[in-house]
Amino acid sequence: MKRILVTGAVGQIGSELTMYLRDKYGGDNVVAAGHRKQPSDELRNSGPFVFIEVGKIEQVSETVKKYGVGTIYHLAAILSAVGESKPQLAWDVNMNGLYNVLEVAREQNCSVFIPSSIAAFGPNTPKDNTPQDTIQRPNTMYGVTKVAGELLADYYFTRFGVDTRGLRYPGIISYVTLPGGGTTDYAVEIFYEAIKKKSYTCFLKSDTMLDMMYMPDALKSAVDLMEADPSRLKHRNAFNVTAFSFTPAQLTEEIKKIIPEFKISYEIDPVRQAIADSWPNHMDDSAARDEWGWEPVYDLKAMVSDMIEKLKLKLQKP
Repeated sequence: MKRILVTGAVGQIGSELTMYLRDKYGGDNVVAAGHRKQPSDELRNSGPFVFIEVGKIEQVSETVKKYGVGTIYHLAAILSAVGESKPQLAWDVNMNGLYNVLEVAREQNCSVFIPSSIAAFGPNTPKDNTPQDTIQRPNTMYGVTKVAGELLADYYFTRFGVDTRGLRYPGIISYVTLPGGGTTDYAVEIFYEAIKKKSYTCFLKSDTMLDMMYMPDALKSAVDLMEADPSRLKHRNAFNVTAFSFTPAQLTEEIKKIIPEFKISYEIDPVRQAIADSWPNHMDDSAARDEWGWEPVYDLKAMVSDMIEKLKLKLQKP
């Protein structure tokens, strides 16, 4: 088989997706690419690892040619909260990096997976059951790059025939990798603090409803989409996918069923609160279900139970 390249392989999703793909297709068949951050021993020792800058097209091209890459999972990106503090960097990495990957894919006949986000929506988007096709007027640089990326990926498919496919992810919750500057980071941090300190100070309001997904489902959805029959895909890029929605208060109540003494307090970060307020409460993912059979495995209760069990083992807490 042709090899798979994962950019952003040291990030929150990339590090776990790389191992998921290596378990599925074999370690030597999945090339992990990072920027500066050192990979874990597991990531480095289980298959090929390279340092590249996606903003330098020659590095992307050389890697694809050297390893005989046929599929690229392009996860290198600057996330929402960091993107607001460094908007120029967010544009440079998110847009120029994507353009370079698509150009190399066009030249080398690669398929490309491109994650989008609920950040691609904005305050004028319907917040409940957000349609697959709806108004997208985000007010963050991260969101702007995601909308532009969706359109660019569609263009490369219709204009050049590049097999581009993508998902609009909600917030992603994981016990493996710490979050990296996103607005939904609280939904990961809260578990660490619940186990270690039995308390957590949340940067979002107690009633802030957001779409979420557990990492195992996020990984499954990406691979399922890339393996889907292309003749069924009416929406190639930016399928809405989701698993459950909750507020910090609702998540707290679910955690307290397992850790009764857990308490939450609130110190609102106005930047991240404004970002969260512009995002959907819940996306309609019926297009993904109809066109390639998307169905999550974890609901809220199952996610909370598994997160606490796995994190206690990781943190060696009783």
